[in-house]
Amino acid sequence: MCEHHWSRRDMLAGMAVGVGALVLPRFALASNPSAAPAMTPEQALQLLKEGHARFMTGKSERPNLTPQRIAETFSKGQHPFVTIISCSDSRVPVEHIFDRGIGDLFVIRVAGNVADTDEIGTAEYGAGHLNTPLILVLGHTKCGAVTAVVKGDKVGGSIPKLVDNIIPAAERAKAKGLAGDELILEAIRENVNQSIQDLLANSQELSHLRHEGKVKMVGAVYHIDNGALEWLS
Repeated sequence: MCEHHWSRRDMLAGMAVGVGALVLPRFALASNPSAAPAMTPEQALQLLKEGHARFMTGKSERPNLTPQRIAETFSKGQHPFVTIISCSDSRVPVEHIFDRGIGDLFVIRVAGNVADTDEIGTAEYGAGHLNTPLILVLGHTKCGAVTAVVKGDKVGGSIPKLVDNIIPAAERAKAKGLAGDELILEAIRENVNQSIQDLLANSQELSHLRHEGKVKMVGAVYHIDNGALEWLS
């Protein structure tokens, strides 16, 4: 009898395939007449921008938070229009920022909005099985994880393995000759781009979906001092 050592990525991938087959068939948005019509990446991005505009002007509509919405997503399943990798920081309330409700956003939260094995596998589930046409990596100002890497702070436990994805971004920011708050902010921007690069470099599925035009990846930085969003090219 041979042994097989399962990695967390193997387990997550297997679970995603199994759950996806039982709960929501691949490309169900296009084939399920009871689901919402298929949405383009541009339409999904526009919904995010419109929701954020309402949030900024104090005119949030707080959609899809009714008992009827709960019943609908229970009976018909979830059909989010975007997968978001966001930092876990409590000052970044993702659904509120974009003025969305139950079943709208497929949110992955992790310190430093890094894209490592677990995050990539979850994003693959969002884009490949829930058919979200858009993936957003959302960083934020005053990010503690990025700041710690830039300053070389000593961290313990499992945190070093968590933040090592941020190191290339910090090095690129330092190479620009910046200092102080400007250096930290640039490292935060670079870290958003790094996560997008990691998604593409380490996921054949996401890279394929992007190449076919079925998924678009964008990055943004949320400014915790005033609620503004800085969209990155």
